Amino acid sequence: MSVLLAIGTRKGLWLATSTDDRTTWEVTGPHHPMTEVYAVGIDTRRATPRLLAGVTSEHFGPSVATSDDLGATWTEPDHAPIAFPPDTGESLARAWQLVPGPASEPDVVYAGTEPSALFRSTDGGRTYELVRGLWDHPHREHWTPGGGGKAIHTVLPHPTDPARVTVAMSTGGVYRTGDGGESWEASNTGIKAVHVPDPYPEYGQCVHKVARHPAEPDRLFAQVHHGVYRSDDAGASWQSIAEGLPSDFGFPMVVHPHRPEVIYTFPLVADALRFPPDGHCRVYRSEDAGKSWEALGPGLPDSYWAGVMRDAMCTDDADPAGVYFGSRTGDVYASRDDGDSWQLVAAHLPDVLSVRAARV
Repeated sequence: MSVLLAIGTRKGLWLATSTDDRTTWEVTGPHHPMTEVYAVGIDTRRATPRLLAGVTSEHFGPSVATSDDLGATWTEPDHAPIAFPPDTGESLARAWQLVPGPASEPDVVYAGTEPSALFRSTDGGRTYELVRGLWDHPHREHWTPGGGGKAIHTVLPHPTDPARVTVAMSTGGVYRTGDGGESWEASNTGIKAVHVPDPYPEYGQCVHKVARHPAEPDRLFAQVHHGVYRSDDAGASWQSIAEGLPSDFGFPMVVHPHRPEVIYTFPLVADALRFPPDGHCRVYRSEDAGKSWEALGPGLPDSYWAGVMRDAMCTDDADPAGVYFGSRTGDVYASRDDGDSWQLVAAHLPDVLSVRAARV
């Protein structure tokens, strides 16, 4: 079995490959040096996986690069693959999310961007068009930047119904469509917003990440600014599952590839500090959809003061599952046994922004 781990950082992309059941790793990079790589995607729907990297250069601006040979060579178009139409009066800051569409639409790729917008590609991620239904939503003028920016950072195409897509943003909340993007509704009932006078507004929540398992697409899990939630009705309503965690603040939320009731997060001390509680580097796992939590520590340091960002944790699709995360101090850890134990894959990289893994 060969597993590819793509690691996006503030100064380029690193690729780690394991061919011996994830015991040892060969790390190459930087690819796209001195670019911010907020978004990485691995499209395994084709015979040869396609890598997608949202790269942002201080000199050349944002773009999307693709590779069809596992990173040996890259293609980047001369024109901007993601661009706002002139009538919007906006310009792209960066892509925050690159997500392959459902298997029934093998050439569809979605991009979530800053400023908050959704784009759709029908040529495998080479060119994109703005999804006007969300852009023209009457709530959009009220969406505001979170601490990291004003961006759609979560895009969840439905695994079997191409007309259904869920997105999340900071700061705006969760939105969903059931008609292919023509219309959208806010889906935040039950999610508390701690930074506005009305604690349960229709929209305006600072959602950090949303995840779901393809086998149970109507069950969603969310990490929010001061909150961890589960929805059992496709986002129509939410309930707190934060009890048992040392903190309800954090960024990533990840679902196990084979067990829909198993989820992972990385709690941080809230707001200004944003350290792991007590300085202990720990991934927290629930095996019952958030009813209870356990700290996973073997192989992880006890004195650690770095955070893990919203897209810097993921799983592969092997069995047992590999679980991965990268930190703001450039350390990347991997587990080859569902999170029970951990090993260091890379150290001293730049600030890790995005991590994706897949069998290739």
